[in-house]
Amino acid sequence: MIPPQDQLNICFAHVAYQLHERFAALGTGIGSFAAHDAATVAERIGEADVLVVSGLWQNSLLERAPKLRFIQSIGAGTDQFPRDELAKRGIRLASARGVNAAAVAEHAMALILALSRRLPEARDNQAKRIWRGMIGDLSRREDELGGKTLLIVGLGDIGGRLARLAKAFDMRVIGLRRSPSAGGGAADEVQPMSALHSLLPQVDVVVLSCPLTAETEKLIDTAALALMKPSAYLINVSRGRVVDEAALAETLAARRIAGAGIDVTVDEPLAADSSLWAMEHVLITPHTGGETRKYEDNVIEILRENLARLWRGEEELRNQIV
Repeated sequence: MIPPQDQLNICFAHVAYQLHERFAALGTGIGSFAAHDAATVAERIGEADVLVVSGLWQNSLLERAPKLRFIQSIGAGTDQFPRDELAKRGIRLASARGVNAAAVAEHAMALILALSRRLPEARDNQAKRIWRGMIGDLSRREDELGGKTLLIVGLGDIGGRLARLAKAFDMRVIGLRRSPSAGGGAADEVQPMSALHSLLPQVDVVVLSCPLTAETEKLIDTAALALMKPSAYLINVSRGRVVDEAALAETLAARRIAGAGIDVTVDEPLAADSSLWAMEHVLITPHTGGETRKYEDNVIEILRENLARLWRGEEELRNQIV
């Protein structure tokens, strides 16, 4: 059990996010403090009953945290936490899955629109004060989304939201998920992940919104890219390692697909010498798909729900991991 509300102390640990400030503004009466670097977390973790953290987590913190009873991850990923050791020490763990589903889906839609409307080219021309003339070559004109087919690889919270957005643009939507029986929501059809290669030649846009697992690592490799239409776009808002980055760079350099919108890369930040930076048909955003002005408040909403469940003595947490 965690201490009662008037005795609880929460450590909000993140290098940049204003979690402590947003939480304090709610006037809950719960004690809390911020730690914006690893050294501060290590120094003060002993004061915390609850830790809200993601990238600043280190396993060595456990030896300094005798009071710790609950960890709320700031992100959806929890691979960094030693689940067995947490369970042994009676420390609960929950993820923030779904916290940025709407934001990432909107970001994916923005990348689709930016590439189809050639907005990176327009911005480049603006910087050079070039007013582009009319174009006779149809392949170099802006395009419309209506009637095009979108393949969403991973029809979870993000993919489901994206399907609804895409339908508003009159796109045909096919979703891939591990369990098609779970339903397709707004998608016109839903297929198992094994159908990927058979579907790639048919679609105009491929969006990756699946989790990174042993099965999805390098899911989009040389063979998959070779199956895509020359006019197709690849959008990645999942994890960098879902794509074979070298194969993608080679494919884009040879113009075997029309372009790519990339929010995640294998190594972040993307290496300065990566050839992807200079490609005019590639739009790169620095893993900001889910980082909106509402992110802190969305995390705190999950945290407060889980605290309420713990105080009520409930076994099941929202997005429970341990």
